[in-house]
Formats: sequence, structure tokens, C-alpha cells
Amino acid sequence: MTAMNELLAASLSPARKRHPLAWVPTLYLAQGLPFYAVALVAGLMFKSMGVPNDQIARWTGVLGLAWVFKALWSPFLELARSKRGVVVTFQLAGGLALGAVALALQLPGWFGVSIALFAVVAVASATHDIAADGIYIASLSERQQAAYAGWQGAFFNAAKFLSLGGLVMLAGHLEQRMGPGPAWALVFALLGMLMAGLGLYHLWALPAAAPAVRPQGGARGAAGTLLDVIRAFFAKPGIWMAILFIILFRAGEGQIQTIGPLFLRDARELGGLGLSTAQVGAVYGTAGTVAFLAGSIAGGYFTALLGLRRAMPFLIVAMNLPNAVFWYLGTAQPESLGIIAAALGLEMFGYGFGFVGVILFIMQVVASGPYQTAHYALGTGFMQLGFVLSKMVSGDIQRLLGYRDFFLWVLVCALPVLVLSRFMRLEANGKEGVSAS
Repeated sequence: MTAMNELLAASLSPARKRHPLAWVPTLYLAQGLPFYAVALVAGLMFKSMGVPNDQIARWTGVLGLAWVFKALWSPFLELARSKRGVVVTFQLAGGLALGAVALALQLPGWFGVSIALFAVVAVASATHDIAADGIYIASLSERQQAAYAGWQGAFFNAAKFLSLGGLVMLAGHLEQRMGPGPAWALVFALLGMLMAGLGLYHLWALPAAAPAVRPQGGARGAAGTLLDVIRAFFAKPGIWMAILFIILFRAGEGQIQTIGPLFLRDARELGGLGLSTAQVGAVYGTAGTVAFLAGSIAGGYFTALLGLRRAMPFLIVAMNLPNAVFWYLGTAQPESLGIIAAALGLEMFGYGFGFVGVILFIMQVVASGPYQTAHYALGTGFMQLGFVLSKMVSGDIQRLLGYRDFFLWVLVCALPVLVLSRFMRLEANGKEGVSAS
């Protein structure tokens, strides 16, 4: 109890101001690790443990709801005495829950227990994201925010590189020696220790952000602010069409990002490519991550050059390039790992390039006007909702159609958003934000 009190006191006490490079990279590494653990690594673990695709898609989709609804409790975090305390608390909580997954895999009812623990990880991670972004905004000037934005994105994606390129590859090698259960238990124990270590490091490294303006009236005042934010959001002209556009934008991606890795693992006689866990980690976590970063940077410059309105059709097509890549892989079933890696690199480049479109649409169009930060959070919540809904049904559709026809179906899913983009106003419309053309 004394040690816990010392940790709490350390997290709430003023910290000497550290250089941003002492905490920005590690803060966003800690933001990315639990997200990718739930969104990607858990699904590959379940696949190795023999869970059917439809159950994997359904339950990992449900877990993603934590990031959908996080904006609803964000005003209440302003009541906390210290954002640094919130960040450290939820990093430690996430680390403990990830470590507990390692123990759960040894139990007879391991699947249900692990889903419950991943739910804890998801809620802790979503809550951590709010406070982490708050520290970044409150501790850095606008010029510094721009200067270190690249470090944000780089280390959030470094978490994907570490998760898929490092831990999944490690799991693949360990599976051959000790079997899937012990192999993945060791991987999640390492992941839990890494998160806990980052939490302890941030007791020292994180700045004591400038005190937030606490909502008047405590929790009741926070609830009132939340209601005002929601009313203003849904009062924007054309908001429902904008929400539909945001949700449909990720309709194909949510299905591909869920079923694609499972397709790579499944046996060739079942329509998959028969890759090992280690091979999936190698092609996705290394070349795939580099291609995603390159696509994101190129998409940003491309959109800055043309403007969002002119660039949007190209971004939508690029976003659905992965669907065409997987349709090719499902039809041709190439055996060369080099060809597969090149195809997946093209997939991730297209995903990174096109994803810029929905982010800028939310930032520049939907969130413009009063409550810009809160409305951006709501917009990204609907973006995540589109991802989750498509993810949850993807397993059932794949089992019904088979892999090749499933990938053809996902290609068709790109058409509605492409058509809808012709009717959207793709620039900020004064103070109101969104409007239909």
C-alpha cells in the first residue's frame, strides 16, 4: 500500500520540465501498443488457437467500441487533478490487463476470460488516448505541436511495427517450439511488462501539464458541457450525410483489415495462402508498416497540392486498393513470399494514402466551427464506428462467400462512398462546418 501511495504521489507531484523528445515518442508508443494488441495481435492469436473467423471478427469488433464512444466520457477526465496521473494510471492498468491475458490462456475458459481482459485493455487505452493528447496540447506551443507531430505518428506506427513485426514473429517462432498457448502467453506477458515499464518511466518523464479549466459544477457541469457539444454537433447542416460518408469510407477497410490476416494464415485448401504466424509478422510488420508510412506522407502532400475536393476521388480509390490486392491474392494464390510481400506493401501504401481523406474531411469540414476539438473527437468516433460495424459482420460474410468472392464483395463496397463524394461539400462551410452540395 505504501508503494502504491508513493507512485500516486509521484504521478501527481510537479515534474521538472523535460525536453519533448524525452516523452513524446514514448507517450505515443504507449498509445499505439494496446490499440494494436486489441485490433490486430489478438485476432492472430485467436487464429493460432483455433477460433473460427466469424467469432474473431465479431468479438474484436465489439472491443473496438471503446474507441467509438471515448468522446462521451472525455469531459469527465477534466475533473482529474492531473492528466499525468490519468496517463500513468491507465498505462499501468493496461499493462496489468495485458499481462493477465498470459495467465488467462492457461485456463479452461480462456476465450471468454481473455475477451473480458481485452475489454479492460480497450477501455484503458481509449481513456489514456484522451489524456495523452491533452498533455501534448497543453504542454507544447503551437509551433512545437507542429514540430513534433511527425514523432507522434512515427511512434504510434512504431507500435504496429513492434507488435506485428516483432511480437508476432516471436510468437510464430515460439509456436514451433512450445505450441500456440504457451507461445502467446509469453508474448502477452512481454507486452504487459513493456506497458508497465512505460508507465513507470512516464512517472519521471511526463510534464505536469498546465492545469485544465475544470468544468464548473463538477460532474454535473461536465455533463452539461457534453450535452452542449453533442447538440452543436448534430445541429450542423448536412451532418447526417457527413456521418454516412465517414462510416461508408471505412466499409471496405474494416472488412479487409480483419479478414486479410486470417486469409494469409488459412490453409491453401481452404482458400488461404497458408503462411505461418512468423511469415505474417514479417510481411505485415516490416515492409507493410514502411509502405503505410510512405503512403500516409505521400497522401498528405498529394492532398495539399490538389486540395481536398479535387483529391478526394483519388483518395477513395487508393483506400480501396487493398481490396483489389486481396482479390488478386485470393484468385491467384501465389506461392512466392516475395510476390505476397510486394502485394501487401501495395495494399498498405494504398491504405495509408487514402486514409488521409477521411481524417482531413473530419478535421477541416466536420469539426470546423465551435467545439472544434470535441467535434473532431466525435467525428473520429463515427469513423471508428464504421470500422467496427464492418469488422463485426466481415467474418459471417466471408464464411458465406468464401475468400475470393468475399474480396470481390469488398471491392463493391467502395462504390457507395465514391458516389456519395460527388454530393458532399468538401470544404469548410463557414462556422457551420458541413453541408450537402
